[in-house]
Amino acid sequence: MELYIIAFAAFVASLLTFFSGFGLGTLLMPIVAIFFPPAIAIAITAVVHFANNILKFFLVAKNADAKVLLYFGVPAVIFAFLGAYLLGFLSAIEVLYEYMLFDKSFVVTPIKFVIGVLILFFVLIELLPYFSKMSVNKKWLPLGGILSGFFGGLSGNQGAFRSMFLLKAGLNKESFIATGVVLAVMVDSARMFIYKESFLQSSDIEWQMVVVATIAAFLGTIVGNKLLKKVSIEFIRALVSILLTIISLSLVSGVI
Repeated sequence: MELYIIAFAAFVASLLTFFSGFGLGTLLMPIVAIFFPPAIAIAITAVVHFANNILKFFLVAKNADAKVLLYFGVPAVIFAFLGAYLLGFLSAIEVLYEYMLFDKSFVVTPIKFVIGVLILFFVLIELLPYFSKMSVNKKWLPLGGILSGFFGGLSGNQGAFRSMFLLKAGLNKESFIATGVVLAVMVDSARMFIYKESFLQSSDIEWQMVVVATIAAFLGTIVGNKLLKKVSIEFIRALVSILLTIISLSLVSGVI
């Protein structure tokens, strides 16, 4: 049953990236976290996210801006390693706090708390007009790389900071998209290196499920591209934000 649910979630998450403003990792990871420990869920999602971006990489990489890849990408890769290491450190701590409610015990681990707070934080970034219109001068590209890489390594949430900093980099539409894809692949490659040693060798991971979820994400991308002009984007954004908020609060409270 988990196989079908996660495959369906990967399809829907990939499709919704066209309408919601959220990236594939942000949408898929909370669903996977319902069935797996958060660190394992992040690693599984990273594989699907990486595979999905590899396809885009070969299609658009030639239009990427080399200067931005240097000033933004190098710090992003370095801090992706640090974020991934922190994920491993947090996942080794068993209990942050626990409490009783209606005669039932709830346990919250540090990794659940951190990931829940980060999901809520990035939901706010996507929804608040101030953040959605915010862009940062291109002289701060290295800082953008640090933030995007670190949070990419820690939780997979890298797109919001990347877009915020690239908007002022003087890129045309094709170069903006291509540079974003290449940077995502760079960060994914760095964190996958750490995840491989820490999480991806876990017996909890069913690789058949990962492959099926990756294929489902590809299909979601294809369908989403075709439906792009036929769906009310604001309604989808609101619905996805509500669902992500519910999941983040469930993680922080120990419900899941």
